[in-house]
Amino acid sequence: MPTWDSSQYLRFARERTQPAIDLAARIQLSAPARVIDLGCGPGNSTAVLAQRWPQAQVEGLDSSESMLVAACRDFPQLRWQAGDIASWRSNEPYDLVYANASLQWVPHHDTVLPHLLSQVKPGGALAFQVPANQDAPPHRLMRELGGSDRWKTRFRVAPREWQVATPEFYYDVLSAHAAQVELWTTDYIHVLPDAAAIVEWYRGTGLRPWLDALSTDEERNDFLAEYGSLISSVYPIRTDGRVLFPFHRLFAIAYR
Repeated sequence: MPTWDSSQYLRFARERTQPAIDLAARIQLSAPARVIDLGCGPGNSTAVLAQRWPQAQVEGLDSSESMLVAACRDFPQLRWQAGDIASWRSNEPYDLVYANASLQWVPHHDTVLPHLLSQVKPGGALAFQVPANQDAPPHRLMRELGGSDRWKTRFRVAPREWQVATPEFYYDVLSAHAAQVELWTTDYIHVLPDAAAIVEWYRGTGLRPWLDALSTDEERNDFLAEYGSLISSVYPIRTDGRVLFPFHRLFAIAYR
């Protein structure tokens, strides 16, 4: 599992939180009593749920100590617990099990998602959002650079990549256990100050396993420098000096 830096992740807090807001807004539950945010990170998405349903008991779960420290610091009124999504099990079902941009780090969605849905009360919902851009330039360039002659010997084990499938896959997996399934995708076009900001974005998420696999800070800095040059060649500067960063995301809500 990659290491996590809450400060790095929150450098783009507004952009990372908007999908959490959009997902919560689509959930058709009027007054859920118990809500949990799986893979809550620094708590920005959990705070969205608390605002959406202020009378609910809202909890966040994450496997990263540094993320939970930030969540406890910034949102002390909410409940936080350490745990791993893949093995999480509740003694009492929830009205809403929610996961914003976390399930891509969890393998075996064919078995994990039915299990998560089983932790939902009848009439409740499982809702999640995952980045669905594994073939976009930032990920393709990570793989190509990591597999290049200079770098391939530094990665003795392939770094962990996101686990995201097609809408059809998620429909088939969820519909067998749900009364209703909603699926949609959204392309967010983020306006960033420069191409270097795209590198900083992925330093907080997708680049973490690649950087963790390297042995020294010198190697990490060299890898980031080469990666930044490749990113700059793909994302041209607009007339105002900024760059446009498209980001494709997949959303799902399964009601029991």
